[in-house]
Amino acid sequence: MGIEVIDITRSFGKQKALDHVSFRIAPGEVAGFIGPNGAGKTTLMKIIMGILPPDSGLVKLLGEDVSGGNVRLRQRIGYLPENNPLYPEMYVREYLGMVAGIYRLGKKRRARVEEVIELTGLGREAHKKIGALSKGYRQRVGLAQALIHDPPVLILDEPTSGLDPNQIVEIRSLISEMARSKTVMLSTHIMQEVEAICHHILIIH
Repeated sequence: MGIEVIDITRSFGKQKALDHVSFRIAPGEVAGFIGPNGAGKTTLMKIIMGILPPDSGLVKLLGEDVSGGNVRLRQRIGYLPENNPLYPEMYVREYLGMVAGIYRLGKKRRARVEEVIELTGLGREAHKKIGALSKGYRQRVGLAQALIHDPPVLILDEPTSGLDPNQIVEIRSLISEMARSKTVMLSTHIMQEVEAICHHILIIH
């Protein structure tokens, strides 16, 4: 099993963000997590990644419990945050090389950077500074950094937020392509998004 969430509850003070949430996502599947802003989507993603502990319940990633600071397991996740913290002054290829270095890809680093550049359609933009790219291409850079270490699980927070219609179609196509060999969970507040690319719809409100 790729992602298994079992009876997760999380509160912030008197505000209950998640109340006994359970679901499973298998490898090769895309699950869309839909709900209004503030419904708890990002909170759940942070719990799945082991960044935020639940009040109760259990999360298993690739069959292993994510709690207890399992750094090795956390490195098997590719994450695209809603507000992707890119470095506008860096060149695309330079930035991806830096991320590859963080994951200690060693001798594979240069080849893997070129692989994700090709996979995400960044070939013509790789020599440019990130700050000079359109939002659609910056989102592609975000997807490339999430893929750089070839993780079996991808978690994407509002991956098409702020994009124009053509860019949305392109990013959705990329996600569908990536999902063939990975477990993918994405959050959105757009129903058409999950209808277009997801095998499962998870609703939170």
